Amino acid sequence: MLTIYGGRQQFCDGLSRRAFLKIGAFSMAGATGLTLADLHRVEAATGKKSHKALINIFLAGGAPHQDMWDLKMDAPAEIRGEFKPIPTKLAGVQIGECFPRVAGIMDRLTIIRSLVGNAGDHDAYQCMTGWRRNALAASGGYPSIGSVVWKLQGHTDRSVPPAIGLAAPTIERRWSDSGAPGFLGAAYGPFKPFMTGEGREASQKIVGTYENGPGLKLQGISMDRLADRRRLLSTFGQMRRDLDENSDVQALDSSFQSAFDLLTSTRIADALDLSKEDPKLVARYGDGKPYKYQYDGPPTCNDHFLMARRLVEAGCRVVSLSFGRWDSHGQNFDLVRHHGPRLDQALTALVTDLEERGLIDDVTVVVWGEFGRTPIINKDAGRDHWPQVNSAVLAGGGMKHGQVIGSTTPDGGYAHDRPVEFQHVVATLYHNLGIDPSTTMLQDRSGRPQWLLEKQETIPELVG
Repeated sequence: MLTIYGGRQQFCDGLSRRAFLKIGAFSMAGATGLTLADLHRVEAATGKKSHKALINIFLAGGAPHQDMWDLKMDAPAEIRGEFKPIPTKLAGVQIGECFPRVAGIMDRLTIIRSLVGNAGDHDAYQCMTGWRRNALAASGGYPSIGSVVWKLQGHTDRSVPPAIGLAAPTIERRWSDSGAPGFLGAAYGPFKPFMTGEGREASQKIVGTYENGPGLKLQGISMDRLADRRRLLSTFGQMRRDLDENSDVQALDSSFQSAFDLLTSTRIADALDLSKEDPKLVARYGDGKPYKYQYDGPPTCNDHFLMARRLVEAGCRVVSLSFGRWDSHGQNFDLVRHHGPRLDQALTALVTDLEERGLIDDVTVVVWGEFGRTPIINKDAGRDHWPQVNSAVLAGGGMKHGQVIGSTTPDGGYAHDRPVEFQHVVATLYHNLGIDPSTTMLQDRSGRPQWLLEKQETIPELVG
């Protein structure tokens, strides 16, 4: 289904000038490094797209690591909780009972149990950039991974934005942050097909849309109009003449072709249209319904995992999404019983799907949240914020998998050995995308060169 909302100040064709500017803004991008000519040569030789990609899965609100990947069965009852451990395909490694499918592919995954350096805020920013939000704030902040990749590597296809965010609008807006361009400017901001508004009203709209099937929203143009290529071409011809007469939009001339390419191509719409996918594969991923424990956060949209794979195949380099609302101050165990099996199904389907399509070495998958949860269970059967330690799960990317990195203290409260910093994870993600953070700098708005990360070392257990 394709649902598209219009704006105010419409042209006679129904597309507003403001909407066109917004559509055009995300597409103004230059490219350095790997060129389109390079990519075309690879395509000619292999017959298919060849690019490294990242699927960044954010568990909004901070998932309880000790109820998922790092159970503490020898701890007192007020710490260990209600879940039992289950064996995995790795000898001696156990995880929580809500993740039997993940247990079955543990030899193709890596769990980091000792992730430190959490900012402690409810915010996707650190998972999207590697930095805390206040870093370089005066210059617009650091760009997200997707924005950096867009700047350095450009498009694989002019009709496909290099960075796409699938997160639905949420009442707590920081939980639907799919990455921002920071000091690189709006031209490199991830394209967000589902972001049609902000706050509570937008969240309610989008949930209603998801209940009826996910939809792409490009302001002002209906599904029939998008499919009607001839009429759309005529529409843009008239719009171009109108815009040429308006000095306020002369500066957008260089971005016109990119916006035109997006709106006259069906690549994005096709990638998001799961009716074009094998129904058996769609069922393998699941849809995550019924959505529960959502409140002010994102729904458990399993279908976004499949859309992410399809977007990568269409040519996107970085896809980010938010999955579930894990802020479990109360009813922690009921929440994990709901969210956990859905994540278990979607993540396993994604990894298996990438393997079956021969994409697993080119596509990195990371699953993480902004912090962990308290060792002590509170009076409401919940766990509170705990930035002292966190966890992450990684797959693909040509990395060495089938391992657990680090450990925590007996109560799950602190890193016991092999602490891993947020930025070391992001440095590894950049490495997998073909970018060396130890040699790469970008200019901020003042023209001053900035390193991508302060801590530039990759995780040797994964890529050393």
